[in-house]
Amino acid sequence: MTRQERSTPPQQQYAERRYRSPAALVGGVLLLLLGLWLGGDALLRGAADTKLTALFALLLGAPLVVAYTVRPLVRAGEDRLTVRNPFRTITLPWGAVQDLRASFSTEVSTAGGKYQLWAIPVSLRQRKKVSRQAMRGADASRPRFGPNADAGGPVPRAMADQALDELREIKERAADRESAQGEPVVRWSYAVIAPAVVGAVGLAVMIAL
Repeated sequence: MTRQERSTPPQQQYAERRYRSPAALVGGVLLLLLGLWLGGDALLRGAADTKLTALFALLLGAPLVVAYTVRPLVRAGEDRLTVRNPFRTITLPWGAVQDLRASFSTEVSTAGGKYQLWAIPVSLRQRKKVSRQAMRGADASRPRFGPNADAGGPVPRAMADQALDELREIKERAADRESAQGEPVVRWSYAVIAPAVVGAVGLAVMIAL
């Protein structure tokens, strides 16, 4: 082994992180099961026009439920951030990411615009709850005397804020990495859009007849 090989540290690898909304997943699965139960019953027992109406309703409803509940995902790798929203997938090299923030929703900003992170919802109720817990915890853990009289324990964070803290940390690590540079790439999810459009048109025709 040469001196250069000995002196060069191995590149540290970080595990890819994924973010999803558990509540959205559970709600989406329940809605799909309900829709399949009602639509399946109509398909099996209904008249011809009822079967067609049920079929088009399923073609419209099922993709939309999947799009808004099951599909959203945020995947953070070493070099890029992948945002899978209901109808689009946005691939952002970390060098193209300018800011990550959460107000009423979580957003990632680039030079070309902003993209919402559907998989990381902001809960104002959770923020208020965490804020109250932090205030109570600070009062209970703050020493009354001594040099650390004003010090408290770690400040709790809401899930969305904690997720963005982790994403900002990954972004900072990749800021100067050559493999993390590039332009955003946006792809439409036609596998969701196409059946929903067919279902909407077919349902409109059946209702008009």
